[in-house]
Amino acid sequence: MTTPNTEVAEKASATVEPDTSNNMAPASSNETVTDSVAATAAPNKPASVKEVIAYLASEYPDCFSSAGAAKPLKIGIFQDLAAAITEQSPISKTQLRQALRVYTSSWRYLESIKPDAIRVDLTGNEVEKIDQQQADHAAQTLAESKAKAAELRKQRAKAAQADKANKEGRKAGQKATNTPNKKVMNKKPSGRSNPQELKSKVNQNPAAAVQSKDQAPLAPVSETALKVGSSVLVRLGQAPMSATVVEVARNEVTVQLQSGMVIKTSRDSLFQQA
Repeated sequence: MTTPNTEVAEKASATVEPDTSNNMAPASSNETVTDSVAATAAPNKPASVKEVIAYLASEYPDCFSSAGAAKPLKIGIFQDLAAAITEQSPISKTQLRQALRVYTSSWRYLESIKPDAIRVDLTGNEVEKIDQQQADHAAQTLAESKAKAAELRKQRAKAAQADKANKEGRKAGQKATNTPNKKVMNKKPSGRSNPQELKSKVNQNPAAAVQSKDQAPLAPVSETALKVGSSVLVRLGQAPMSATVVEVARNEVTVQLQSGMVIKTSRDSLFQQA
């Protein structure tokens, strides 16, 4: 039995028509002006997964949605969408596959996969019911994803607290260094050190002494390795986590964790084994 996430994101082959532009007669001035106006009026192509999903929701409102409750998708919905893509379409099959993967991994979509819920096609027609096995798989994936998200929030909170403690410790140490101790300067040396004073000086900045020495160094992900489908390590909190690249857009990268949760992070948060 196939799972709800992999069923809707099946692959389809693309057919490319030959370029016959060189065999056409030169365009007239009126045709040139018309083509220029049409090119100017053409909509901008979606640049991110979020924009692709918004495009699908606008084109197929009875099937997709950008927010709120989602509808279970027909098995093989990718082939139906791919067949509608032409050279003039604002999205490619690669963008479509990435968007479907993110869409069917979202919490609101997984929550729609329930026993006897009806899958729909692009026009919103009901096509088939969801069986118990598919519903159980979606419920398990949703629970694991939410648990992973809670753990990530916990790790981020700890990392923020540790960073704040380190900054306060450095600030306190710098202040102590820049402030002269008049009492010590005017006091004659006794030749002996007070054990309590030594202990206090050693523990003066405990936060700055906290270092993650047990973590092995990681190398930043190279440009050649940073592509859709590649495996990377993303640093969220103290320990890096394995993830798969879903989308690369400028300085931001969308990755999918092993739990199925999809997050967006910066390039400098991604690493690979040195």
